[in-house]
Amino acid sequence: MKKKNQDNIKKIMTIILTALITFVVTTLWLYGRIDNKEVAKDERNNKNEKIIGNALESDALTTKLKVIKDKINSNFIGDVDENKLKEYAIKGYIAGLDDEYSAYYTKEEMEELTEETLGNYVGIGVYMAEDKEAGYVRIHEVMKDSPAEKAGVQAGDLIKNVDGKEVTVEDFKELPSMVKGKEGTIVKITFIRNGEEVKLDIVRKSIIVKNVEGKLLNNNIGYIYISSFEGDVSKQFKEEYDKLKSQGINSLIIDLRNNGGGIVDEAVQIGDYFTNKGEKLLIQSDKNGNEETTEAKNDREININTVLLVNGYSASASEILAGIFKDKVDNSKVVGVTTYGKGVIQSLYSLSDGSGLKITTNEYYTPNHSSINKTGIEPDVEVNEEDGYSFDGKLDEENDAQLEKAKDILKNN
Repeated sequence: MKKKNQDNIKKIMTIILTALITFVVTTLWLYGRIDNKEVAKDERNNKNEKIIGNALESDALTTKLKVIKDKINSNFIGDVDENKLKEYAIKGYIAGLDDEYSAYYTKEEMEELTEETLGNYVGIGVYMAEDKEAGYVRIHEVMKDSPAEKAGVQAGDLIKNVDGKEVTVEDFKELPSMVKGKEGTIVKITFIRNGEEVKLDIVRKSIIVKNVEGKLLNNNIGYIYISSFEGDVSKQFKEEYDKLKSQGINSLIIDLRNNGGGIVDEAVQIGDYFTNKGEKLLIQSDKNGNEETTEAKNDREININTVLLVNGYSASASEILAGIFKDKVDNSKVVGVTTYGKGVIQSLYSLSDGSGLKITTNEYYTPNHSSINKTGIEPDVEVNEEDGYSFDGKLDEENDAQLEKAKDILKNN
């Protein structure tokens, strides 16, 4: 099952989603998310920002780059952008770490990444995906109450023109920067819908991405879906829980399926709601084996029978929360299939020129010191995705075997 999930991830990753309010947000919820222990902006910054510079100043590397530069200047027939060459040289240097989670970001990419992590954007409020068959970029989802929704944008619309410029699927990465802009300004977009052109003027607006949705199910069971751990997710979660509690719920389902992670502290804070003050929530180990333990800071706020739903796409911060529930929340069960197995944390360093460096700095373990990396979290109750699984981010109460199992467990307790 785990190998099959890994294979499915590779297939699904060919569909790349992005918000038309910054640049690429995620690769179907899994890669590209930042589990930053902290954004390093303390007295260590001056040292950290020299990491790349010192490496590139080594005699051998400098000499080789000079030879390459001379060959380009002497023989290359195209235009040369020196700044772009330098940026790609650094990107290649970091790529040499052979770590899928480490990366170098240009100043522009860093600004967009910071916006994404904070969950605040200025744009129109849609997600898009490549539609290579149609040859255009397709609207995958329209955010609720967003400028796009108010203007009449619909899921499935194909983007043909932005402010008078024709665009195709080849412009996928550039489209977000074309659409975003100052709050209150208008972007004119032509869509193709059912073979006809639809021209809309959309007012850009500051958008707070909502990553938590709640719903009251039958038998007074509350349901909360967390799509990622970016932004102020722990606050959103508590607000949704309090709303459901006021409606009289006596048990709870938390859905982490397809949640590829986010900010570690947000997952830990949610775990804090369900545990007693002083309980271990997370253990982190650095490259020298030094361990740091994070404990619950507050008295338990939520004490209700709970089921946590996970699948093979639940990764990173999702696995941190699943580990907390499995090890420390006595009136809970983890249901689904084994999670992805990303048990490492990345730290994001801001460099002096505005660029950024994200590198893997820690491995983390569950409160009982169980390893997660490349193994994942095994559920207490396994329900295979083949057994009626249909979850795609939208709740389907009639055809979701994992959800049905969760409800059965809560009804019997």
